[in-house]
Amino acid sequence: MSKALGVDIGGTGIKAAIVDVETGELVSERLKLATPAGGEPDAIVKTVVELIEKLGGLEDGVPVGVCFPAIVRNGRTMSAANVSKKWIGLEAEKLFEKALGRDIHFVNDADAAGYAEVRYGAAKGVPGLVLLTTLGTGIGSALIYNGVLIPNSELGHLELWGRDAERRAAYSAKERGRLSWKAWAKRLQKYYTHLESLFSPDLFVVGGGVSKNYQEFFPLLHLQTPIVPAVHRNNAGILGAAALAAQPAPPA
Repeated sequence: MSKALGVDIGGTGIKAAIVDVETGELVSERLKLATPAGGEPDAIVKTVVELIEKLGGLEDGVPVGVCFPAIVRNGRTMSAANVSKKWIGLEAEKLFEKALGRDIHFVNDADAAGYAEVRYGAAKGVPGLVLLTTLGTGIGSALIYNGVLIPNSELGHLELWGRDAERRAAYSAKERGRLSWKAWAKRLQKYYTHLESLFSPDLFVVGGGVSKNYQEFFPLLHLQTPIVPAVHRNNAGILGAAALAAQPAPPA
C-alpha cells in the first residue's frame, strides 16, 4: 500500500496527515491539535485518536507511524522532553496500539525527520552517512547510513565546553545569550567539527525553525563535510513516521 498515516507528537502540538509514501506528498489535510497540558500519556493518546477521527478514520491495512520526543527502545519511551515524566519507561507503542486497534511504528521525532530528508528531501540519493541535526530548544539528531536509520543517536548530549553541547550550541542558546549570528556560528563550528572528527559523515542536514535562515550562518562555517538545510521542516516528522511505518517487516 502506498499510503500511510504519519503522526508527529510535540511538546506544544500534535500533527497528523495521510502520506503517499512513494512520493512523500500529503494526500490529506494536515491537521493539528494542541498537546494537552501536562503531556500525560492517556491525554496524548486521546488527542491522537481525535485527530484520526477528524481525518475521517483509517482504512484497513493503512500503516501508522508515530514520532515522539523521546528515546524509543523496542517501543518503550526511555526519556521525556517537554511532556510528562510518566512517559519514562512506558510501553508507549503498546499503549497506542491498544487505543488504535492496530500495529503501529513508534519512533523518535528527530529520527523520523532525518529519515524524511533521506527519502524525500535534502539528502535524497546521497550515499553513505547522512547526519541530521535539528537546532531548536535542544539539538536533536539522526544518523542514516545508505538509507538505513541508526536510531536514538542523541548527539546534542555530546560533551563540549564541559556540558551537553546543546546547552551552548542549540538555537535556544543563541536567543538566551542574545548572540549575533557570528558569535553563534563559532559555537556551531566547534560542534560540527567535533561531529566530523567522530563520524566522518558524507552530508550534514540542518533542520529546526532556524534552518530557514541558513544563509545567515552557513557561510560562517568552515567544514570538510557539505552542509544543507532541511526541506521538510514542518512536515518532516509526519513524512518520516509514515515512511518508516510502511517499510516491509524485517525477516524473522
